[in-house]
Amino acid sequence: MKSIKAKQLKPEYDIIDIRSKNSYMKSHIYNAKNIDENNLIDMPYMYLKKDKIYYIYCTSGLKSRRCCKMLEAQGYNVVNVEDGFENY
Repeated sequence: MKSIKAKQLKPEYDIIDIRSKNSYMKSHIYNAKNIDENNLIDMPYMYLKKDKIYYIYCTSGLKSRRCCKMLEAQGYNVVNVEDGFENY
């Protein structure tokens, strides 16, 4: 699985925040979209295209890693933000 450090993210990337809506509303990485982790895993076709790269983060990088593994197994091109929002 591909991964990147939070500080390496660029504004032009497709960034997805899988934290709670409440956490997202308090603060988030610029240009990130908030998509519930369960929705993203259960219905990725609603949010993702298989020909694009998505950068996924959570608070610490653990949930996003698990999420990326599941999405990658379904054929999506995802990159885990390994240190999460805590290190942005």
